[in-house]
Amino acid sequence: MRNTLFLLCCLFASMGRAQVPGDLVFTIDANKPGAPIQPTMYGVFFEDINFGADGGLYGELIKNRSFEFAQPLVGWIPFGRVTVADSKPAFSRNPHYAQISYSGQLTGSGLENEGFRGIGLNKGEKYLYTVYSRTAESKAMKLRLELVNSNNEIIGSTETEVKSADWQKLTGSIEPKSSDMKAHFRLTLLTQGKVDVDHISLFPEKTWKNRPGGLRADLVQALAEMHPGVIRFPGGCVVEGNNLGTRYNWKNTVGAPENRPFNENRWNYEFKHRLTPDYYQSYGLGFFEYFQLCEDLGAEPLPVLSCGLACQFACKDDHCRVPLDSLGSYVQDALDLIEFANGPATSKWGKVRADMGHPAPFNMKLIAIGNEQWGPEYTERLPIFVKALREKHPKIQIIGSSGPFPDGKEFDYLWPEMRKIGADLVDEHYYRSPQWFYTQAARYDTYDRKGPRVFAGEYAAHTTSRDNSFESALAEAAFMTGLERNADLVHMTSYAPLFAHYEAWQWRPNLIWYNNQQVVLTPDYYVQQLYATYKGTHTLPIQMNGKNITGQEGLYASAVVDAKTNEVVLKIANTGIVPQKIKLKLAGLSNVARSATVLELKSDRLSLVNTPNAPEAIVPREKTINFKDNEPEVTLDALTFWVLRVKR
Repeated sequence: MRNTLFLLCCLFASMGRAQVPGDLVFTIDANKPGAPIQPTMYGVFFEDINFGADGGLYGELIKNRSFEFAQPLVGWIPFGRVTVADSKPAFSRNPHYAQISYSGQLTGSGLENEGFRGIGLNKGEKYLYTVYSRTAESKAMKLRLELVNSNNEIIGSTETEVKSADWQKLTGSIEPKSSDMKAHFRLTLLTQGKVDVDHISLFPEKTWKNRPGGLRADLVQALAEMHPGVIRFPGGCVVEGNNLGTRYNWKNTVGAPENRPFNENRWNYEFKHRLTPDYYQSYGLGFFEYFQLCEDLGAEPLPVLSCGLACQFACKDDHCRVPLDSLGSYVQDALDLIEFANGPATSKWGKVRADMGHPAPFNMKLIAIGNEQWGPEYTERLPIFVKALREKHPKIQIIGSSGPFPDGKEFDYLWPEMRKIGADLVDEHYYRSPQWFYTQAARYDTYDRKGPRVFAGEYAAHTTSRDNSFESALAEAAFMTGLERNADLVHMTSYAPLFAHYEAWQWRPNLIWYNNQQVVLTPDYYVQQLYATYKGTHTLPIQMNGKNITGQEGLYASAVVDAKTNEVVLKIANTGIVPQKIKLKLAGLSNVARSATVLELKSDRLSLVNTPNAPEAIVPREKTINFKDNEPEVTLDALTFWVLRVKR
């Protein structure tokens, strides 16, 4: 009902105007370039939610590869005689392993892994396996490794031998003869006797940049095509943990992947209606990989660290807070992280980075302390970090929190406190209805320019259905004109959350959806991509009747100039349900090209979504419009977002 009333308001507001040619005039003054637009303006925020890391961005296809879940055989189907042991393990921080005994039974003995809602396999591609194994037998012990499709048919297999009483690393490849989205991986002991196996791993050979043990290539490609200026990681709420013992500790995520200790993921039990008890963090995607990803994509890394508070929503007892006089190790974690990222290869943590294959520094410039913390508990801890960071690394920009909401008593309390503490940027979060986003297009027009800059670190328009529909995308496109217009204040933005597995999500909406073989980009993704790709270098004033265009007649607009491409770029959203004819008065452009390129995102159905069966239901379409002079008239269809580029 609320959506219907809102659309009716848009209709009545625009009916009388739409029929009058040239009645709506947008004035763009190219002689008055404004604030520079930061390279970090449009970024992405990664959180390990919705199978975002294991089962998503991280290319590993085996779930619970080291038998370290609370129930160590979760993800595995044992057959024959299989037990879990921890005596003289292969890896000290992942001590469990499986012991397989075979005494001649018809079924054999072994393990079958279900993957992350199945294992996606593609015909003609190779899959690289790793198994650590040992045997006390005096003879070689033979193992068979198989890929089994969803019809329980073997579509690929190989054999290997275990010959040592010491742990040995077995590697090889398997090529399936057919594709399957729900395959399993099976390991069978063929020789009578006993073997121990650990860290059973399977990766596609084709990872991002073909790195062994790397990231899922199609998901990283989707990120690359967004052209992000900054990547915030590793979360949100996973940074805090539901208690201090489960907080995200970056030091557990570096070094050899085989010896990075597993951690529970708070999203496996956060929502009772979406329980995911098989959701853990292997940390195979760790801080080194995050920094490397940022470098690959040309984005600034923005790590988020615990401030010594567990999630304030979930944990309210004294054990949820590190006492102020015991914060030293948390502060040291922050200092050590900067050394890991930026220190010379001869330093303690710089050597860890160099030993992982990256002797050169990552040149980290940003750090966030805390996620959505609030109240005096937060503001008495943050200054301790700020003092230490300013003393040793004065050039690092520090991001503080404005709490979990975009308004209210906590928000109003935190902003003045962030000014007092001296945060460089303040992280604002808003998950609200599309109508809220429309009304907030002028949010930053009146913010105080003397204080910290703004990082819109988590935002998404939540429709009633919580779908990634065109309704949410159009609202975000309209709202983002206000972000862009205020680029002197707003230095970074990122939609949230980023990734979601169709069969293992806890939260929606999300920017990018996927299954084990396919990636589906949402309309919201294309809005983010268009803003980031055509962000320009400086803002330009664009007005209608002497005012910023923030919803009059259902229209929203911003303008930038791109000194690199010599273009003026307009972003215009028509949120009404009738077309609007607009005269563009391009002041200060004496030599305008007589045509413009338009990238158009539109739909006549607000509820329309992209799906695996229709992944391009809503995508940007390119067209050319011709100009006769510097005051062309254009018609913007109803429910449409435009990026219009004019060559100077």
